[in-house]
Amino acid sequence: MRIGELAKRTGASARSLRYYEDQGLLTSSRSDAGQRHYSDAAVQRVSLIRQLFDAGMSSRVIATVLPCVDIPDDLDVAEETFTAMMRERDRIDADIAHLIETRDALDALIRVNSRHRAELSTAPEPAAQST
Repeated sequence: MRIGELAKRTGASARSLRYYEDQGLLTSSRSDAGQRHYSDAAVQRVSLIRQLFDAGMSSRVIATVLPCVDIPDDLDVAEETFTAMMRERDRIDADIAHLIETRDALDALIRVNSRHRAELSTAPEPAAQST
């Protein structure tokens, strides 16, 4: 199928599909006119790639993980993929911890600001000076 059909069937833009190909995540053959042609299996491949991107993985990490799909019976590939996935999980855990710290700091600032606003709303109005 051509790139437009693959885009339609997967919901990915043609630009995304070209990017996946540039990153080595997806392959196509070329017609004599230079048009990209994809196999029917590309639909599932693109779906998997999009799921991995949605999980927060970079194209570099995805390129490390995909060989496990391509060569499922290779123990070395399975081990490399497992290591890459664990590294990615650790990165996500660190990101979550950082976000929690950031949220806690923001909560502290919100509490201080709330007290300040409450003090301002109960403070007496300054007396008007007559001239």
